[in-house]
Amino acid sequence: MASRLYSISAAAQRLLRSSRARARDTTAAARFYSKDNEGSWFRSLFVHKVDPRKDAHSTLLSKKETSNLYKIQFHNVKPECLDAYNSLTEAVLPKLHLDEDYPCSLVGNWNTWYGEQDQAVHLWRFSGGYPALMDCMNKLKNNKEYLEFRKERSHMLQSRRNQLLLEFSFWNEPQPRTGPNIYELRTYKLKPGTMIEWGNNWARAIKYRQENQEAVGGFFSQIGELYVVHHLWAYKDLQSREETRNAAWRKRGWDENVYYTVPLVRHMESRIMIPLKISPLQ
Repeated sequence: MASRLYSISAAAQRLLRSSRARARDTTAAARFYSKDNEGSWFRSLFVHKVDPRKDAHSTLLSKKETSNLYKIQFHNVKPECLDAYNSLTEAVLPKLHLDEDYPCSLVGNWNTWYGEQDQAVHLWRFSGGYPALMDCMNKLKNNKEYLEFRKERSHMLQSRRNQLLLEFSFWNEPQPRTGPNIYELRTYKLKPGTMIEWGNNWARAIKYRQENQEAVGGFFSQIGELYVVHHLWAYKDLQSREETRNAAWRKRGWDENVYYTVPLVRHMESRIMIPLKISPLQ
C-alpha cells in the first residue's frame, strides 16, 4: 500500500514538473511575442511613412506650359436615331468650333464601332481652363440655335455623361490629322491613390508607342468619375493596330511597364471609334 502511494506521489511530482516547464515556456513565448510586437509597433513609427505632398495630382501630372481643360462627352443614342443625331451635330457643332467668341475647340467626334454600340463620343478643348469653360457655358445659355439643338437632341438620346479632364504632361497634345484612321479610346479606372504611380510609369513607357505616330493624347479625370485615365490612339485600320501593338512587345522595357501598371487597374475597357465628317481628327 505504501509503495502504491509512493508511485502515485512520484507520478504527481513528474506531472507537476512538466506543467511548470510548460508554463515557463508559455510565459517566455508570451514575453518574446509581446516584446517583438512592441518592437514592431515602435519600428512602425519610423517606416512606411508617406511624404506629405503640397501639390495636387493635377499640378504634378499636367502640363505647366498650358492651361487647357478638356471635356469628353459620351452620348448613348437610340439606335433608330443615330443617323439623324450625326446630321444634327454636323450642322451645329462646327459653328461653335469656328466662332472665335467661344473659347472652345472641337478636338474630335466619333461613333463607336466596337465596344458600346450606338454611342457618340465628343472631345472638347477649353483654352484657358475653368474660366474658359464657364465663359463658354454662360454664352451658350443665350445661344438660341444651341438651345434648340439641345432640345432636339434630347429626343434622340437614351443617356449621356461627361467628364472634365487634364492632359498628362508627357503625352502629345491632340492635333488635327488626316485620315482615314480608326481611333481607339482605352479607358482605365485606377485604384484610388495610384495616379502618381501610373503617371511615373507611363512617362517612361510612352516612348515605346510613338514610332508610328499612333499616340494621340492622354488624359486623367478631374470632375466626374475620379481616378479615370483615357488614352487615345490612332491607326490606319485594325490590322495596323495589331501590328503596332505587337511591335511594342518586341521592345525591351515595354513588358516591364505593363507589369508595373496592371496591378494599379481595377477596370479597363476599349472602344474602337470612327470619326464623323466634322472631326478634326480624321
